Amino acid sequence: MIKKNYICVFLVLLLAVTLAAQPWLQNDDMFNSSGVPSLPFSQPRFADIDGDEDMDMILGNLNEAPYYIENVGSVGNPDFSEGNNIFAGISPLDAEMGVCSDLDNDGDLDLITGGFSGLNYFENIGSVNLPEFQLVNNFFSDLAVGQNPVPDLADVDDDDDLDIVVGFSENGSVKIYLNTGSIGNAQYSEDETIEIGDVGLYAYPNFCDLDADNDQDIIVGRDSYGIVYFQNNGTPQNGVWEINETMFSGIGVETYWNSPGICDLNGDGTFDLIFGNAAGPLLYYENNGTPQIPSWQQNTTLFSGVIDVGGASNPVFYDFDEDGDFDLISGTQLGYIKYYQNTGSVYAPAWEEGSDYFASIDHSIYSAITLGDVNNDGNADAIVGDLSGHFYYHRNTGSGFVFESEVLNTVDIGDWSAPRLVDMDNDDDLDIVAGNEAGNLFYFENQGTPEVPDWYEITDFFSGIDVSSNCVPGLGNLNESDGFNVITGDLWGEVQFFENISGVWTEDPTMFTGVSGEQNTTPALVDLDDDGDLDLVLGNYSGTLNYFENLLYNVHSNNETVSPNQFDLSNYPNPFNPSTNIHFSIPSECKVELTIYNILGQKVKTQISETLPAGDYSETWNGMNEFDQPLSSGVYFYKLDINYKTQAIKKCLLLK
Repeated sequence: MIKKNYICVFLVLLLAVTLAAQPWLQNDDMFNSSGVPSLPFSQPRFADIDGDEDMDMILGNLNEAPYYIENVGSVGNPDFSEGNNIFAGISPLDAEMGVCSDLDNDGDLDLITGGFSGLNYFENIGSVNLPEFQLVNNFFSDLAVGQNPVPDLADVDDDDDLDIVVGFSENGSVKIYLNTGSIGNAQYSEDETIEIGDVGLYAYPNFCDLDADNDQDIIVGRDSYGIVYFQNNGTPQNGVWEINETMFSGIGVETYWNSPGICDLNGDGTFDLIFGNAAGPLLYYENNGTPQIPSWQQNTTLFSGVIDVGGASNPVFYDFDEDGDFDLISGTQLGYIKYYQNTGSVYAPAWEEGSDYFASIDHSIYSAITLGDVNNDGNADAIVGDLSGHFYYHRNTGSGFVFESEVLNTVDIGDWSAPRLVDMDNDDDLDIVAGNEAGNLFYFENQGTPEVPDWYEITDFFSGIDVSSNCVPGLGNLNESDGFNVITGDLWGEVQFFENISGVWTEDPTMFTGVSGEQNTTPALVDLDDDGDLDLVLGNYSGTLNYFENLLYNVHSNNETVSPNQFDLSNYPNPFNPSTNIHFSIPSECKVELTIYNILGQKVKTQISETLPAGDYSETWNGMNEFDQPLSSGVYFYKLDINYKTQAIKKCLLLK
């Protein structure tokens, strides 16, 4: 009795913490195990930036200054992670991308960038190991390179100073500017140039002696597909650059705006190919040939693990494959539906795309999907919104989706509808909450049955909620109040929290203090680490996802009452409705008590209280209390006592 009262007090204290604060820890590795962010129009370039003799990355992109991605692995076994923000203070207008070379011959690497303002030179006023970059004004002012030029540097005329190649955005031409100064005092002008060629638009050149003949070849990406190779068939003093169409045949043909970085990434003495593209994820081809004759083999592990739907990610989570963990389903900018199966576990998700089952769902652009068994046949059906503002119902037959045009065909909530299925009124059928481009929320109550839904709009249900533009809702219970809370994302990356207090939706601006997304933030609440509380996932216009772990609850932190879970206590499914199976194992005969508590620490059900022999057990809890009365939606704790000692406490979510 004393121990039960202690647990009760402990859980009530947790509730008090809930009401006081909601700590969120951003950990985007949940959707990107590579350590390299997926950025639109990515441009990777490589150099030993921190002086530790392995190749680090400068990752240019469309919207921000380049990222410094440090190689935390080794020369032969690279591993990348975002490093210190050494490019802080550099304007994105000056640096859409950048390369590092020792332009002033002082023994450290400087930064040369291309951006909206043209070419720029940032001198390293730090050191080899701790670079610090300072803009040198008007260094390239004599060059007519236009906006967003792409540079690289090498000695192309064998005079021991650095020349510069530039790719042009306006016309796709590639031009070399010879250094008419000296090794320590570079100078460039329009009078000393070499025209290399024209690849279309947005040329992305990279110097490299790819055939090991001691002169500089040029590898060029472009706005179209593929990569162009200008092989230097001249001499180190007098280059003759001619297109070789076979070197990169078949590479980059499924991506566009390819921007290559060339370096010996794996330390085997040959140059490897790494390139970014418009979508963002990096592609890596190891050179398994020789220094003279490259042979390309794609490496799908180093930069894998990135979830990027291609634009306008709009995530929802559902156990679609019915294996006990949450899968990820997302709308996209082009209107397709992406499905990522969770091939990991309830504690540690791992994602594998398999979108074929959803291939028949294709409407207008900016799709938003929600899933639920709306006809009570055991299959997860889909309701889709898109730029048109309508809803589209796709019934899941068990072998695919069938579009039923007569269902919801009168709904029009304005541009860009984003629906979510949820039992808002707790009557065991699925209602619809949706947002639109104007920033409003809508509620469609299911006034039919679980088998035959019939949705009617309840006007003014969300009266007072207007997030200005591009409202996308997420629903869950974050503060253990009665009913659901509503969170919203908007055009500006804001995340807002609303609670229904006495029939009035009221914002609590403290719930997501310090949390923000990117443009067109689309939120979802889901327990991805199976700790019983709801974490936050944000979709973004770029197509990527951010993950914020909810650190509020930590029932395992009380060492006086909870020991490590050696009894394999778990439940499935979770969330559940109407029942869940609670599993545990005991190594020998003992007294077992399995009890259920609500969030207030009040015991609602004694599931087991008896002596059991050694073995594995599974108990079904039907969401009822001690008197066989149905309990409301919310978080519940189940506690396992062995021989009158608490051994484990876990959480589950009853979601009606």
